[in-house]
Amino acid sequence: MKNKHILHLYNRIGFGILPNEVEKLNSKTPTETVNTLFESSETITPLYIDTSFLNSVSLKALKNKSKRQELMKMSRKKVRELNLIWMDRLANPKEVLREKMTLFWANHFVCEDKNVLHVLQYNNTLRKHALGNFGDFVKAISKEAAMLKYLNNKQNRKNSPNENFARELLELFTLGQGNYSEKDIQESARAFTGYNHRFNGDFILRRRQHDYGEKEFFDQVGSFDGDDIIDIILQQKQCARFICQKIYTYFINDKIKPNRIEEMTSIFFKDYNIEKLMKYVLTSDWFYDEENIGAKIKSPIELLATIHKTVPFSFQRPKQQLLIQKLLGQILLFPPNVAGWKTGKGWIDSNTMVTRLRLASVLLNNAEISYSEKDDFKAIVNSVKKEKRRKRAFIKTETNWQKFHEIYESISNEELFESLILCPITSGTKEIINQYKDLPKKDFCIQLMSLPEYQLC
Repeated sequence: MKNKHILHLYNRIGFGILPNEVEKLNSKTPTETVNTLFESSETITPLYIDTSFLNSVSLKALKNKSKRQELMKMSRKKVRELNLIWMDRLANPKEVLREKMTLFWANHFVCEDKNVLHVLQYNNTLRKHALGNFGDFVKAISKEAAMLKYLNNKQNRKNSPNENFARELLELFTLGQGNYSEKDIQESARAFTGYNHRFNGDFILRRRQHDYGEKEFFDQVGSFDGDDIIDIILQQKQCARFICQKIYTYFINDKIKPNRIEEMTSIFFKDYNIEKLMKYVLTSDWFYDEENIGAKIKSPIELLATIHKTVPFSFQRPKQQLLIQKLLGQILLFPPNVAGWKTGKGWIDSNTMVTRLRLASVLLNNAEISYSEKDDFKAIVNSVKKEKRRKRAFIKTETNWQKFHEIYESISNEELFESLILCPITSGTKEIINQYKDLPKKDFCIQLMSLPEYQLC
C-alpha cells in the first residue's frame, strides 16, 4: 500500500499516523490494512466519569429547589469535565475507527443535556452502535434519556402529541428534508407517545400516555409504536441513501458523486450494517482517488487531535481546552442546535482562520492568544452576555518534544512535510517551505502546522 494512501486512510478514519506506523503497513494490501483497523475497533471502551453524586439522590431531595439547583450545578461542571475526558480519548484512541465513528455520529444524532449521567450514557450509546446495525442504533437513540428531553419527547402524550422528535427523526436522522409528509410526522409522533425515562436514565413506556390507536404511516396502517415506525422508515431506500450521503461527505469528499452514493446505497440498504458499508468504502479504489486526498477541511476537534498525534502535548490548565474549542468553533457536548455543526467550509471564517493558523504556535510554543470576554466558557454555558472586550492569555501546555524527536529523527524535513501535507500546495507555500526547510525539525514542524494547507486532510 502506498504511503500516501496509508496517510489518507488514517487521516479520514483517525487523526493521522506516525512514520514508524506507516512503515509497518507498507507491505500490506488496502484490504489487509482496513481489516486490521476493524479488528482493533471490535472492542468497546466506554467513557467514564464519576456520577455517584447523582446515584443516591432521593425523590425528597429532588423536590427541594435549592438541593436540586446544587445538584444541577455540580452536574453541569461534570459535563464540562466529560468534555475533557472525551477529548483525551480522541487524542489517545485505542479503537481508532470506533472513536472516529463516534465523533461522526455525535454530529448526526445531535443531542445536548445538563445531566452528566444521561450525557455519559448517550455518548456511550453512540460508541456502542457506531459500527453496528443502523436500525438498532436509531431505536436505541429514540429511548435515550438525553434525547427524550432534548427533543421534548417526554412531553409527547396521547391526548397532546408533541411532534418535535418525530420531525427531526425524519428530517435529520433518517430520510432528509422533503422525503415525508406532514401526516407522516403527525402519525409517527403518536407512535412515540408515552416514551419516558427513570432518574437513572433507564427507558420506560408510560402506558397510559401511549396512543395504542391505529396509525397510517408511509401508506401502512397499524397500531404502530416507535420501533415499528423506525422499521417502516428503514424500508425506504431513501433512508439508506441519506445516511450514505452523510458518510460520503464526512469521510470522502464534500462534493458528492451520485453514482458513488447509489453504489454505497445498494450495499447499505441490504441490511443496514454500518461496518460492512465502511469496509466497502475504505477498500474501494475510488476512496484513494487523487481528488479525494487532502480535499476536506479538518474540524476543530480533528485539528487538535492531529496536532497531538504528531507532537504530544497536555494543558497545564485543562479548562483552557474549552476556550480553545470555543475559539475554533466546536465545543464537544455543546452543539449549536439540533442540526449540529456546519462542516466543510462552515468551519472557516475570518476569526477561526486566524486562530487555526496560530494554533500550533499557541499549543506547542506557549504563544499568546487574544480573545473577547464573550468567549469565556462560563459565559457560554450560562448564556451570560458580556461587553465585547479583548483579553490576552497564554495557553500553558507541556509539550513532549523528546518523543517527537525520537519518532521523527530518522526522517528529513522534506519527508516530514510529505507526511503532514497531502494536498497540492500553492507557489506561495512552496516559497515558505523553501525558506524554512533548513530549520531545526521542531521549528519546521510548527511552521508546517501553521500553513493553510495543514487545515486540509
